[in-house]
Amino acid sequence: MNSLWYFDGTNLFNVLCPHKFKRFKASNVNHFHFYNKSDYIYFEEDNANKVFLIDKGKVKIGYYTEDGDEVVKAILTRGEIFGEKAILGVETRNEFAQSMDSKTSVCPVPVSTMHELMRDNQTFSLKIYKFLGLRIKKLERRLQLLLYKDTRTRLVEFLGELCEEYGYDCEKTGNKVIKHPYTQKDIASLIGTSRPTLNTLLNELREEQLIKFDRKEIRFLRELV
Repeated sequence: MNSLWYFDGTNLFNVLCPHKFKRFKASNVNHFHFYNKSDYIYFEEDNANKVFLIDKGKVKIGYYTEDGDEVVKAILTRGEIFGEKAILGVETRNEFAQSMDSKTSVCPVPVSTMHELMRDNQTFSLKIYKFLGLRIKKLERRLQLLLYKDTRTRLVEFLGELCEEYGYDCEKTGNKVIKHPYTQKDIASLIGTSRPTLNTLLNELREEQLIKFDRKEIRFLRELV
C-alpha cells in the first residue's frame, strides 16, 4: 500500500508542514493544533484561510441540510488533507470539519503559504491541482451514489474505493485484501445508512461468499459486480 502522505511522488507532509520550513524551525512555537473527540476544527461559514494536514486521528467532513440532517462527505485519516477549497479562492467554508478521535492533531497551513509554494514550483502546483480535481471528482461520485443508488450498490461502490486506496494482493490465496482505518459506524455514515443495515448487507455479501471481514480487514473472495 502507498503511504497516504504521498501522491504522484510528492510527500505532502514534508512539503507542507510548517515544521519543515527553516523560518518556522527557528521558533519554538508548536504549529500542530490538537482536538478532542467531537471538537469542530471549523464550521460552515467560517473564513477559509487555511489548509490542514492530519497528523493523528480522524476528521469528519460534512454539512447539515435545511432540516438539520447531517450529510457526511468524507472521513479522513492520517496523512490526508482537508479544507483544500481555500486554495482555489473559496473564502467561506461550505462544510464543517470535526474531530472523530479523542486525540486528533492537525497541521494548519496558511493559504498564502500554499500559494507561495505553488508559485515557486510549477511541478508541485500541477500536482496540487491534480489532487484537487481527483478529490472533487470522488466527492461528486459519492453524492451521486447517495442520491440515485440503493444501499447495497452504495456499499459495493464504497468497497471498490477502499480496494483502490488500501487493497493489496494476498500472495498465499490470490485474494484482494483491504486493511482500512474505518469503523462500521464510519462506513455507515459515508454510504448514508444505519449501522444495523450495514451489518445486514455485509453479512449478505459474506453468505454469498463474496467477502470475508472483521473490524479492520475485508477480503474479496470474488468480484462483487
